[in-house]
Order: sequence, then C-alpha cells, then structure tokens
Amino acid sequence: MVLVAHGSRDPRAAEATRALARAVAAVRPGTTVLPSWLDHTEPGPTAVLRGLAVAGHPRAVLVPLLLTAAYHRKVDIPAAIAAAGAGGPPIDVRVTDVLGPADGRVDGALLGGLRRRLAEAAPGGYDALVLAAAGTRDPRARGSVGRVAAALGAELGVPCRVSYASAAPPAGDVAVAKLRAGGAGRVAVAAYFLAPGLFHDAVRAAAGAAGAVAVADPLTDLPELAGLVLRRVDSLLW
Repeated sequence: MVLVAHGSRDPRAAEATRALARAVAAVRPGTTVLPSWLDHTEPGPTAVLRGLAVAGHPRAVLVPLLLTAAYHRKVDIPAAIAAAGAGGPPIDVRVTDVLGPADGRVDGALLGGLRRRLAEAAPGGYDALVLAAAGTRDPRARGSVGRVAAALGAELGVPCRVSYASAAPPAGDVAVAKLRAGGAGRVAVAAYFLAPGLFHDAVRAAAGAAGAVAVADPLTDLPELAGLVLRRVDSLLW
C-alpha cells in the first residue's frame, strides 16, 4: 500500500503522513504501508512504486491522501504511475478514491474524525461552525467540500460555512465574522486538513483574530482516518 500526500515545506506535514502510515499498518498487520509525497519531501510515488516492482511485488494499491479530487488526483498521480511503469519491471497499480466524498457520499469516518477534533478543541461547545479547507480553483472539488460542511453541520445541529486558505473565497476570518454578525455567539473552526502546515497555521491565526472560540487540529493519524484509508483500499476489486 502506497500513501501519497501532497507534500509541504513544513516538516510537521511529512511527519503526520508517516504517522498515518504507521497507524494504517498497525490496523492491518502484515501489510507493507509506505508513505510518499508529490512535492517537497522524498520519496515520491514513482520511486516507491519502482522500488516495489524491483523487489518483486506484482501489485500495489495507491491511496491519494487528498480531500478533493482536483488537479493532483487528476494529473499528478496518473503521471507518477505512468513514470513508474516506464522501462522497469511491471507492477499492477490500482488507485483508490480520495479521502473526501466519493460518488457524492461523505464517509462517516471522515465526519467522525472532524467531530473528534472539534470535541478536543472546543469542549465548551459552539453554536456555529466554519469548515476550513486548503482551497482549490476546481468547482467540483469545492462542491465536495460544501457537501462535507453540510453533512457536518447536520450531524451537529449547527450552521456550518465553508472557508478556504487559498485559491477561493471566503477566507476563514470572513466566514467567522459572517456567522458572528448573523447572531452566532460561539463559532468554532473544523480543520479540513490532513496535516499541519502553513495553511492551517494561517487559518488558526485569522479565525482567532476574527473571534472564533476554537480552531481544531488537522486529522493527522486519527483512528477514523486510518480506518477510512483501509475502507478505500478494501473497496477495490483485484
């Protein structure tokens, strides 16, 4: 199993991916679980897949550690797989869905991880939420973030707005301010991030300045996330 993360200059992000790989391996003993990154951190998925092929592995499952099926899923990951198969031993590579909504459905484990992080961050409760995501220019990907926000708000019984750290409005502080202007007294922020980094740091600072009572940590290596990775793998038929 090859986990493929976006990658970041922030070393905390790579460590979060390694921790998730360890968590997945602990749940599925005997399975090789290897982390990789599309940028900033080595090894990349091409190198990992080539190494597995050279070692004699006939097949691998690649899991995109992505919350939306945008550019990296559509372009970067297929390119990495194609490069791995060019001129080396053959290896059958299957790719799972991303960890965000698949076929329009929001996995309960994803919502469970978000709820757990919110409970940790805001034990005093809240009456409105912002789901803070990294951001994308892909409208279908933004739609999937909106579905997560709607599902999370419905489960918790509070209004939930989306915000983005880049590429699309609104920013986190704007979303928090709008909820407060609409009468919300305690606004918390759910972090739709798999790992810490500059984007999450910026969300925490901006939302706090706008009056948010709490900003949740990223999902990192929560058991809900490890379980979601394995469900994505198990959904593939060889």
